[in-house]
Amino acid sequence: MQSADAANPSEILATIGTRGSPLALVQAGEVRDRLARAHGVAPERLAIKIIRTSGDAIQDRPLYEAGGKGLFTKEIEDALLAGAIDIAVHSAKDVPTFLPDALWLSAWLPREDPRDVFVSPKAASLQALAAGSAVGTSSPRRRALVARLRPDLKLVNLRGNVDTRLRKIQEGQADATILALAGLKRLGLQDKATTIFDPHEFLPAVGQGAITLESRRGDERINAFVAAIDDKDTAAALAAERGFLALLDGSCRTPIAAHCKVDGERIAFRGMIISPDGREAHETSRNGARTDAAALGADAAKELRRRAGEKFFTDFSGA
Repeated sequence: MQSADAANPSEILATIGTRGSPLALVQAGEVRDRLARAHGVAPERLAIKIIRTSGDAIQDRPLYEAGGKGLFTKEIEDALLAGAIDIAVHSAKDVPTFLPDALWLSAWLPREDPRDVFVSPKAASLQALAAGSAVGTSSPRRRALVARLRPDLKLVNLRGNVDTRLRKIQEGQADATILALAGLKRLGLQDKATTIFDPHEFLPAVGQGAITLESRRGDERINAFVAAIDDKDTAAALAAERGFLALLDGSCRTPIAAHCKVDGERIAFRGMIISPDGREAHETSRNGARTDAAALGADAAKELRRRAGEKFFTDFSGA
């Protein structure tokens, strides 16, 4: 693909749609800069359009009470379908299991560190928190994992962007919170992490640390344009993780965790389903060829469905 239209160096080549949070804008800026470098054009030729989503508007309750996943992507996808933007930029963990038929995840950026971090002014680690302390998080996965590791702690809902949640902890609205290390690093706030969790102890969310681009399936120009920055290792890892999620019908109501590591032509995958109270958990792992990533993730999901039984999902899906 030609790097640019030299005849009109000021023409906007594509419009990128994003949420307006500080982290979302950093991520959209990274996409813009990578595309500009890949095609030898000025970043200004890629416009960034801020789109307010339902997830941004809902601050008074956990998102799973308002319809689960898709709340941070729907309005952006609507703009993409309407032609108001050409490329949507998402945190991969916010992307629903199933997309509108006309859209697809067309590129991935190199994945940032997928681990979770413990943040607290009162204790050096989750295990060091005093019994009865309040951990603030609205993520069903994080709540379930905390309950599994420390059933003696209180769980309270804590919403807002990264800066807001950090401020709420300092104000004492909770004694601790759990955040994604990737978001802290992208915002230059990694020093706010008290402790980084071992992923074997605290398995990340599907897609955590990954940024994905979404575009229209039939838009050959844009699909070729974004292909220049696609990271194949991240694509393989997320094929496994999203393959796992798809067969578990993952929504914001179901505590699901998964992570895939890519090493050359091989992948190592681990997945888990957990009851909201942390009392019941089922996990499994797969190793195989990266070309089989999606199938390995799906096979792991089938195993956990068999082991847990359908009652697990009907009992806990609304919890």
